[in-house]
Amino acid sequence: MDANKPQPYSSPYAAGFGLGLVLLTAYVVAGQGLGASGALTRFTAFCSALVAHDAIASNSYLGKYFDGGASPLADWLVFEVLGVAVGGLISATFAHRIVRRIEKGPRATNFGRLALALVGGAIAGFAARLSLGCTSGQALSGGAMLSLGSWIFMLSVFAGGYGAAWFLRKEWI
Repeated sequence: MDANKPQPYSSPYAAGFGLGLVLLTAYVVAGQGLGASGALTRFTAFCSALVAHDAIASNSYLGKYFDGGASPLADWLVFEVLGVAVGGLISATFAHRIVRRIEKGPRATNFGRLALALVGGAIAGFAARLSLGCTSGQALSGGAMLSLGSWIFMLSVFAGGYGAAWFLRKEWI
């Protein structure tokens, strides 16, 4: 077996089971589910405060992350997101899956693919903050709690993705 050959992907069933155990552990240990957008908001508050601390600390939206005098980064969600990034990097390294390329369809340009990714990420990030949570928090945590709103949200995400695919499929074929 070639040592540098990419390793096969994990079983989606085993990965889903493992993710369920992580979610259960998060509820037992931290008293809340998983999510990612809160960590990004905390990072934004921290970086903004480096430039204009008083203005950010008195801001009605970002100021709440400075209550009690602790750093906005002193939250378990920040460490969760860092752990996901570092864990993904370690996993990809051991599986020999780190390559430098832009995934795109044969007719798409690099600039077009990156522009679509940036616009899509900005829309998703804005929507996550507008709805006070990200898709991972809604789908994993809300879905696990059998929240009707979370299930409606996820069905809407899939329906929206299916609808948008008609307009964007030329980027992949």
